[in-house]
Amino acid sequence: MNLRVAPILLLTVATLAAEPNRVLRIDLRNEAITPVTEQFVSGAIRSANEQGMSAVVLVLDTPGGLVDSTRDMVKAILQSPVPVVVYVAPAGARAASAGTFITMAAHVAAMAPGTTIGAAHPVSVGGLPGAPSDPAPRDAGRDKSEPGAGGASPMEQKVLNDTVSWARSLAELRGRNAEWMARAVKESASVSANEALKENVVDLLADDCAGLLQKLHGREVTTASGAVTLQTANPQVITEQMWWGQRFLAVLANPTLAFLLLIFGVYGIIFELYTPGWGVPGTLGVICLMLGFFSLAILPTNFVGLALVVIALGLLVAEVFVVSYGLLTLGGVACLLTGGLMLVNSPEGFMRVSLLALIPVAAAIVAVTLFLMTGVARTQRLPVAMEQVATGAVARVEGEFAGDEGQYKGFVRVHGELWTATSDELVSSGQAVTILRRDGLLLHVEPVRDPPVARIGPVFRRPA
Repeated sequence: MNLRVAPILLLTVATLAAEPNRVLRIDLRNEAITPVTEQFVSGAIRSANEQGMSAVVLVLDTPGGLVDSTRDMVKAILQSPVPVVVYVAPAGARAASAGTFITMAAHVAAMAPGTTIGAAHPVSVGGLPGAPSDPAPRDAGRDKSEPGAGGASPMEQKVLNDTVSWARSLAELRGRNAEWMARAVKESASVSANEALKENVVDLLADDCAGLLQKLHGREVTTASGAVTLQTANPQVITEQMWWGQRFLAVLANPTLAFLLLIFGVYGIIFELYTPGWGVPGTLGVICLMLGFFSLAILPTNFVGLALVVIALGLLVAEVFVVSYGLLTLGGVACLLTGGLMLVNSPEGFMRVSLLALIPVAAAIVAVTLFLMTGVARTQRLPVAMEQVATGAVARVEGEFAGDEGQYKGFVRVHGELWTATSDELVSSGQAVTILRRDGLLLHVEPVRDPPVARIGPVFRRPA
């Protein structure tokens, strides 16, 4: 029995030995760090752990992102039993702001030639306190850590000091340059790949991912489960990408798209309110608003900018109903441009509402508003079309006439218009009457004498 089992065991061991090491690769190419990208990366790290991967290589190129999402991604890396390698690539890529913290948290930090890292100063979110102060202090002789130094408020100093402490702890945990990391937060310092290696900011340089894996082979790192020796010689690289739902949500995390969705949503609902029933414009407007609110929820939205956009829309709609000779339109455009530029708080180089979208939208709204104003003004200048009600036209009585004998008064409808009328004879509701003459806005009528010509419709005269 043992002789039969032995060949099977030997074959199994040989198969396992021949199986190549597997490495999971994740690409974040020019992606902002948002809840969508954080969930994608954290999920990929969990998947690599469940499948027994040798390592996870995160190819990073980011302008920065949200603090909460960055912290969650850093926690996922620190708690991963599988070694996580952050590789800033390809040439021309950057690990700015949030990307600096993610790189610093990695078990191995690597960069490609021609890349940069740094500029990790904290930025306010949602228009709340915590915006970065000027890195250059206004009082050179004043201690930067002292409240109010450099023009910063106490709340700004709290945010800055907390971020500096976090940066130092990550650098010290991985044995990297904690002093440079503190400067990257305080002074928005940024260095190239060669300088980063020289300053002990990253561990190594590699021209491409294949060269990186060869350099990683045999390197010992400490993960959440203990010391691990990387086995990355001739590995099987498995690339994991976002599925279409995650890509769709990632696309929504764009300030320009959020602005456009907000504008289209509001105007879709406004158009629907001026038409009977509920149709396509209202439905699309509600969908656009919901998607716009989702985009603003995951972006560092400035609530002052959002309020200015809402005020701008209100002023542009009010222009149709209030005679302001264009003043409301000018105010609305000014609020729209200012609010659009302020809508997203972000560091330099991060996503903002594009002027290429903001200016055409403002111009289109102004054109539509002026068109409506011109139409209203033209309509108001038209003379009242009372000449359509001519002698001999036939009208229909609306309600019972009332009054004394020989002088009855009520209302008649002719050509879709309701007129005040008087008659020498009492007429009943729905009865056809002939217009004898018109005195201003008062019609003198009498019951139709000849039924064959008693038609309600276009103006006609009775035969002489």
